[in-house]
Amino acid sequence: MPAQLVSIEVAPDLVDQVYRALLGAISSGTLAPGERITQEDIASRLSVSRQPVLQALRLLKKDGFVLDAPGRGVLVAPLEAKAMRKVYQVRGALDALAARLAAQQRVRIDPKLIERGRRAARGRNVEAMLDADVAFHQAIYEASGNPLIGQSADPHWRHLRRAMGAVLQAEPQRESLWDEHEAIADAIAAGNADRAARLSEEHVSRASEALSERLRAHAASAHTTAAIPTRKGDKA
Repeated sequence: MPAQLVSIEVAPDLVDQVYRALLGAISSGTLAPGERITQEDIASRLSVSRQPVLQALRLLKKDGFVLDAPGRGVLVAPLEAKAMRKVYQVRGALDALAARLAAQQRVRIDPKLIERGRRAARGRNVEAMLDADVAFHQAIYEASGNPLIGQSADPHWRHLRRAMGAVLQAEPQRESLWDEHEAIADAIAAGNADRAARLSEEHVSRASEALSERLRAHAASAHTTAAIPTRKGDKA
């Protein structure tokens, strides 16, 4: 007698597509911190039923990207500098190890990855910038020859994409980011393991500090705006 299986009501790949679409919007800033998200609105905008949206929102909540909101829907979670510094610390250690191992083998990172990143940096598509950045670092993980590095880093990259998205919205960061990437790739190709590891650590440290500065500036701006008194006759 064949085993009885429960029918699947929602295709997992559709839930994943909705999850990725929402995560991409959160990472790029299209869905800003504190913004309310409802099933109905997202289902309408993505032209899907509410069920995969519900499942995707549950996953986003589990992963810490959205929070319960009073009333209907959920809110996009705030970016917290303290929590992200811890994520960057882990990434810094993994990136340095990967760069060192890759340099010991004198791996040549595909220069097309850097070209792709520079092209994206000159544009306005933040998601394209994020994709190029992630592709570069994943290439170094693969070049290390140790698959555990990429596997260990992968869970953190979803949060890192969001942090990087906030930083990349500031134009001065974009070109310098790829200058740093190119220097890391050159050190790896030259077999200079110490330099490759050091540059990787410094690169991550600068990214962490850039995020902290942006969050501080945003908080100061919000505080200043809130402190401006409403003039008589103005609408609150």
